[in-house]
Amino acid sequence: MRTSSRIVGCGVAAASLFFAVAPLCADDAKPYVARWALNLPGGGAGWLGVEQGADGKLSSSLLWGGGSPFTPNTTAMQDGKLVLTRIHKPRRDGQEIIQTETITAVADGDKLSLVTRTTEADGREIRRAEFAGKKIPDLPPKPDLTKLKFGTPVKLVDAGMNSMDGVWEAMSNAYNGWTLKDGVLSNRVAEEKKSGTNLRTVAKNFEDFNLKTEVNMSPNGNSGIYLRGIYEIQMLDSHGKPRNNHHMGALYGRITPSVAAEKPAGEWQTVDITLCDRHVTVILNGQTIIDNQPVMGVTGGAITPDEFVPGPIYLQGDHTDVCYRNMVLTPIVK
Repeated sequence: MRTSSRIVGCGVAAASLFFAVAPLCADDAKPYVARWALNLPGGGAGWLGVEQGADGKLSSSLLWGGGSPFTPNTTAMQDGKLVLTRIHKPRRDGQEIIQTETITAVADGDKLSLVTRTTEADGREIRRAEFAGKKIPDLPPKPDLTKLKFGTPVKLVDAGMNSMDGVWEAMSNAYNGWTLKDGVLSNRVAEEKKSGTNLRTVAKNFEDFNLKTEVNMSPNGNSGIYLRGIYEIQMLDSHGKPRNNHHMGALYGRITPSVAAEKPAGEWQTVDITLCDRHVTVILNGQTIIDNQPVMGVTGGAITPDEFVPGPIYLQGDHTDVCYRNMVLTPIVK
C-alpha cells in the first residue's frame, strides 16, 4: 500500500508515516525542482524528476537502473534536504517482509549529493550507499525536422554482410547468440535457454541522427534499439494489444505510441527513428507513432545517465530471439 507525505504551507507542520517533515516554504524546495541525471551506486544510470504543485506539494519520479520510472512512496523536504522513501517487500523464509529505503539528497547548484539507506521494520540498517547527480539542462525547442541536414550514411547491417567484425561487439561475457549472415543480424537464445548478451556498435561517436532498419520479432519476442546507448525504442511482439509505453515502437517507459502500428511476429517491420535535440520521432510500418516528442531523460538500461555525450547504437539481446536487417544510420549535421 502506498502512502504519501502531507506537504503544507510555510509555518505549518506536516507529518509522514516514515519521518517528521519540517515546515515547507516554496523556496526550500526550489533548488531541487528539476530533472537530475544520477550515477547510481554500483555504476548504473538513473534519473530523478522533481515537481512542485501550486499548493507547494512535491512529487517525484525516479528511474533506478533498469525498468521504468516510478513514483516514490513519499517526496518531502526535511531540514533543507530532499527526502524520498520507497517500500520494498522481499520474501524471507516464505514470508513477505517490509523494508524502507530512504534517499536523502542535498543540492549544491547543479550538483546533487545523495545517500540511500535501507532499514528493516525494526529500524536496523541493512544497506547504505552514497552517489551523485547532476542537473539536466532544460529541453531545447522542438526541432524543425524539415530543415535538418544530413551527413554520410553509415551502414550497420547491409545486404551481403557476413561478419560483425569492426561494426558490432558484445557488451558482456554472457552467452553470445548474435550472428550476421547474408545481411541479417540475428540473435538466437531460445534454444539455449540462456540470457544473451546485448550488442553495440564499435563506433561510439553517434550524436543526433536518423536510423532506419527492419526488424523481425519472434513470438513473444522482446528486444530494443538503444539510441546513443541511452534511449530505448522498444521492439516487442505486441501485435493486437492495447497501446502501452512498453509496447512496439514506444520510448520505453516514457512515451506511448499514438497508433498501434505493429505487425504480427514473424513478419518484417520497418522502423524509422529520428533523434534530434532531445526529441524523438518514430515511424513504424509507415505510420508516425511518436511525432517529435521531447525525451525527458534516459531509459532503463542506459549505459550512462549523461545525455550529452556521443554513444553507440546498442541492441537488446538478453531476452529473446530477434532479427534485424538493412540498418542505416545517417548523422544529422548541425
